[in-house]
Amino acid sequence: MRRLVHLSDLHFGRVNPALVDPLIKTVREVQPDLIVISGDLTQRARSYQFQQARSFLEALPKPQIVVPGNHDIPLHNVFARFMEPLTKYKRYITDDLQPIYADEEIVVIGVNTARSLVFKGGRINQSQVARLRDKFCALGSGVVKAVVTHHPFDLPEGHSERELVGRAKMAMTGLAECGADLFLAGHLHISHTGHTKRYNIRGHSALVVQAGTATSTRERGEANSFNLVHVAYPEIVVEKLSWDVLKSTFTASSREQFKHTEEGWVRFV
Repeated sequence: MRRLVHLSDLHFGRVNPALVDPLIKTVREVQPDLIVISGDLTQRARSYQFQQARSFLEALPKPQIVVPGNHDIPLHNVFARFMEPLTKYKRYITDDLQPIYADEEIVVIGVNTARSLVFKGGRINQSQVARLRDKFCALGSGVVKAVVTHHPFDLPEGHSERELVGRAKMAMTGLAECGADLFLAGHLHISHTGHTKRYNIRGHSALVVQAGTATSTRERGEANSFNLVHVAYPEIVVEKLSWDVLKSTFTASSREQFKHTEEGWVRFV
């Protein structure tokens, strides 16, 4: 079994400081095999915000898969936005924009969906999908294949499809052929677990797991939270741990179980 801690939308520069140390403590206690952070480490891509994010990452266990979000690209500095969009991210966080973790049970690959031309939205391109296919299609059955992006492939009820990552259909069609199992994302500050049914790909149903914001003050009606994903093929369990104000700690608030079948991943009843 593998345990993945899935954090997203940290937004250093606009965090609730009361959450940071309890979050670090809780993650350490979980003893994850891998930490996944799906973007928006900063609020406005300032140097001091990246420095705070760097200190936070250094306090967490390794290994880690980290991808940038749209907030990690400068907004008001036009030159930096278009000519050096991820310079600070690469300086303070990581210069690896195609991170990968692999062992005998899981392969997790990070994809940068943040783009200078789009202030909020994101996009995945054909070369990124080709790289994912090269890795995933070579794997045998029983190895869980996971993709990490900032922008989501599925949405909670009530959200416009314009909030999906750009070229999602192209990407999902290509990755379904290689049996992609799990898509981890953030961006909306709302937790959500769903399936790729919206793409109507026969015989394929992957899991889409979206994390809420772990530390930001922009909760959008939902308590700060993160996900703990238990992977033991052919089963995956997704737990959400939410901030409990009264106890000043993160506690389990939901648990969902899924099993792999001939039609893909299905929810336990």
